[in-house]
Order: sequence, then structure tokens, then C-alpha cells
Amino acid sequence: MMTRRGLGWLSEAADLPEHCREVWADDPRRPYALPTGRVFDMVVLEQRVGVETFDQLERHHMPVGPVMADWATRQVGFFLVPGSRERFERTLSTETPEPPAYRYLGKDCVAVVPGPMPLSGDRYTWLRAPMVRLDSAPTRAVALAAMLVAAHELVCRADRYGEALSRRPAIARGEEPGHDR
Repeated sequence: MMTRRGLGWLSEAADLPEHCREVWADDPRRPYALPTGRVFDMVVLEQRVGVETFDQLERHHMPVGPVMADWATRQVGFFLVPGSRERFERTLSTETPEPPAYRYLGKDCVAVVPGPMPLSGDRYTWLRAPMVRLDSAPTRAVALAAMLVAAHELVCRADRYGEALSRRPAIARGEEPGHDR
């Protein structure tokens, strides 16, 4: 759940912050379209890679800010301080010559974000809700880029393993012929 300070910080991104707060006071589950590039930028990833990236950042106690999911489009958005694009992309290019797919939302873009208290079945939910204003530490963009590359490689390896396993004959997988598991 989002804190009061997190709600105040996030609503400041709106063109009409007071209106945003009124909407959320009336319906705390309601998503809201906010411009990026003023209060926050966002890196948007495909769901499987995004969830794995988030999990790896958390598991390794690396800096991570607010993270949201749009389950209908199967995307995960990571919030960064405005102007993090160059640092993020520079780190990506040092981690791999072929960066994974992502979209960077900065100035002149819009992101639909969850309300302060979405329910687990809602289209837009928080993996980590805003608690306070994002600090300007450069480590968040660097950690996100590094873990994005690692998570992408992990998901690709898991897919390759699954494909190879499914092509093996049933006896090689330890199954008896003619028996379903």
C-alpha cells in the first residue's frame, strides 16, 4: 500500500495534482494517467523479465524504487528519477552488446499508474508502491540496468531449457511409454 508521502509525491506528477488526489480520495483503486519526465521517468519491461528483474533487485538488496504492473498488457514499470536515461542506457551497453527490449518513458510521455490501494485482481497494481519521494542516487538506474540484463538472460536460458526438455523422447525424461503424468 502506498504511504501518504508516496501519494503526495506521485500526485505531484499530475498536471492538476489536487484533482489527482481528489480522484484517489474518491476511489483509491482507480488508475491515473501521469506525465513522465517531471517527477519520474519509467523503464517498461515485458512482464516475465520485469518480474524477474524486480525479484532479483529485491533478493540482492539492491536499490529499487516504486514498481508497477499492468497485467492486461503484461508489462512492468520501474520508476526512476527524471533524467536517468543516459546512465541507464550507458550501463546497459557496458553489460551487454545486445540489450534486452525495453521502453524508456521520459519527457513528453504518459504512464497509467495504479491508484494508492489497488486490489490483487486489478489490471494495474503495485509490486512496490511509492513510500517517499525518489532520491537522486544514481545507483538505482545502474542496478536496474544490470539486473535487467541478468534477468533477461535467466528467462532466455529457462526458455531454452524448457524447449530442449520438451523435444526429448518420453523415455529419456524418465516417463514410461503410454503413461501420462
